[in-house]
Amino acid sequence: MRDFVTGNCIYCIVWLETLNSQLWTASFRLKLPSRALLVVLFFVGSFSSLQAMIFYSTADPNYNTTAPTGMLANSGWQWVGVWGGFQGVPIGPKHFIAARHIGGTVGDPFILNGVTYTTVAVFDDTLSDLRIWQISGAFPSWAPLYRTGIEAGKPLIVFGRGLTRGTEVRDAATNTLRGWQWGVGDDLLRWGQNTVAAVVNGGSYWGDLLNATLDASGGINEVHLAVGDSSGPVFLDDGSGWKLAGVAAAVDAYFNTTNLGAGFNAAIFDARGLYYGSSGSWNLVGGTSPVPSGFYATRISVRAAWIDGVVPPVVARQPTSVPVMSPAWSLLLVALLFGSGVVFARPCRSDDQAKELDTLL
Repeated sequence: MRDFVTGNCIYCIVWLETLNSQLWTASFRLKLPSRALLVVLFFVGSFSSLQAMIFYSTADPNYNTTAPTGMLANSGWQWVGVWGGFQGVPIGPKHFIAARHIGGTVGDPFILNGVTYTTVAVFDDTLSDLRIWQISGAFPSWAPLYRTGIEAGKPLIVFGRGLTRGTEVRDAATNTLRGWQWGVGDDLLRWGQNTVAAVVNGGSYWGDLLNATLDASGGINEVHLAVGDSSGPVFLDDGSGWKLAGVAAAVDAYFNTTNLGAGFNAAIFDARGLYYGSSGSWNLVGGTSPVPSGFYATRISVRAAWIDGVVPPVVARQPTSVPVMSPAWSLLLVALLFGSGVVFARPCRSDDQAKELDTLL
């Protein structure tokens, strides 16, 4: 998708897979700014059930497999549902959002927190990879949208079920560790952190994309995505809480250690000394500074108007505050009222009914 050396447009082959496992290829040309690598889009999902996430700090398969806590509590885990082996997020009482490229059919089930909902309608965004699904029934809660349009430089949290960390990748010249090939997985939901490095233009189909890179200095939860993470939600905190800011769409992935052979998919934190491209057309990555690979997510803020047109924002009802007296004050009030001769009775339609009630009291 991007040329790491010159920033020029390069030719990509994209493998696609729908939810019913039909497979085909598509070719396209995109130009994204800055130094970068060839991007292999993973809207296909995996060819099997092998899924997880790739962390810089660890290959532990049990890492971040439970809901985040502390400052990251309620940051989106509660809204990540299962949609055909990928992810989806409720954005209203009867709608959830997902990546368009992963496919799906009306009637397919969406599972959220163990509850199954049946899809009854679908709405496509013609200017991005977003797709909204309507369900029968209703969700108990849903994710708010990130609307500020200020994403670059902000910390993010992302959720997915892509591949785990595999074999080390080292450059041939110095044997320096550069990253890891895609490994295997277990279909467990995981979470990781990163930072929005930039907002880039993906062209007429993809529209605006949030880009985050795998950096050696990123911290213990620094994460990259892989096959199976498609449609995974990206959340940002706008100061009032965590909001849905992106939907996972693509990754920089295809590398080689030589200029020969087929190459491999990998999560790379520094591509210098490696080759990008495709079989028969490999290009050496150079430079004096680290060249990290990254992932891309469809930007929600610029499509909020379209989303609102399908799913009108629902304003939660605010409970009315009613002063409540303590039991002691309540008894005192009753005593005072009765002592003053006040009589309580239900409304009456006639004097006879009123007299009857006075008698009962």
